[in-house]
Amino acid sequence: MDCPACAETIADNTRICPYCKSHVAEFARDMAEERSERHRAKSTKKSGGSRATPLVLILGGAVVALLLCGGVLLALLLPAVQQAREAARRTQCKNNLRQIALALHNYNDTYGSFPPAVTYSADGKPMHSWRVLIWPFLDSNPMASQYNMNEPWDSPSNRAVTASMPMVFACASNPNGPATGNTSYVAVDGPRTVMNSKQPARIRDITDGTSNTLLVVEAQNSGIHWSEPRDFDISLGGTPGPGGLSSFHAGGFQAALADGSVRFISGSINPQTLQGLFTIDGGEMVNLGN
Repeated sequence: MDCPACAETIADNTRICPYCKSHVAEFARDMAEERSERHRAKSTKKSGGSRATPLVLILGGAVVALLLCGGVLLALLLPAVQQAREAARRTQCKNNLRQIALALHNYNDTYGSFPPAVTYSADGKPMHSWRVLIWPFLDSNPMASQYNMNEPWDSPSNRAVTASMPMVFACASNPNGPATGNTSYVAVDGPRTVMNSKQPARIRDITDGTSNTLLVVEAQNSGIHWSEPRDFDISLGGTPGPGGLSSFHAGGFQAALADGSVRFISGSINPQTLQGLFTIDGGEMVNLGN
């Protein structure tokens, strides 16, 4: 027989080759295993597949496991993240209404009454919105001083001045933000309201209590340009929901009251309670809770 290592002729059943000193049987076994591995590799290559080593398989499995765990954790955390973001947006919306309420009170201190929701020309045409009237009390934007009160809100010059809506009039939960120029907040207008366009109230006129009387409320997708003299007229109806009082926040809407506070009003509020919040002197016993 021939030595599998050095190919010299040796006696049958020789354990150690006298020429190369190799262990004949072990060397032959190693060679057979190497040939078998090469054969498997060729077969795999021909079939278009590949054979992963145990380490690769282990690492691959670990990566897959991490990805699966990450996906599960993400699915579990996503609702919490979304809730946290909405809570932050709701807080920003509340802060907007607080700034608006403060500006309304500064207007009252300056002029002796709250602003009317809408001002009219001598011939009865809507001229200006309360949002424009309190604009100078909201920020130091120089554009506020360029608004011409002698021209209607939609004159070319006033349109140019109000082309960009102040952020304070946009609810943070509105996906369109201030881009449309439409306000998220409207005044409560109508008979015996604080911002009655015909006769706005003074603080002492609010005999129901400033903490029980609404000033400004949310209006989802109002369709009202922020400088447009158009608001929520209670004489046309006053129920929460589409076409009425509504918001991008689940369950109801936020509102600024005459004392400057901001409260969340449930969408399921009793209509009689809501009517009591609209008026300044109805004598209703209103309890909004804490």
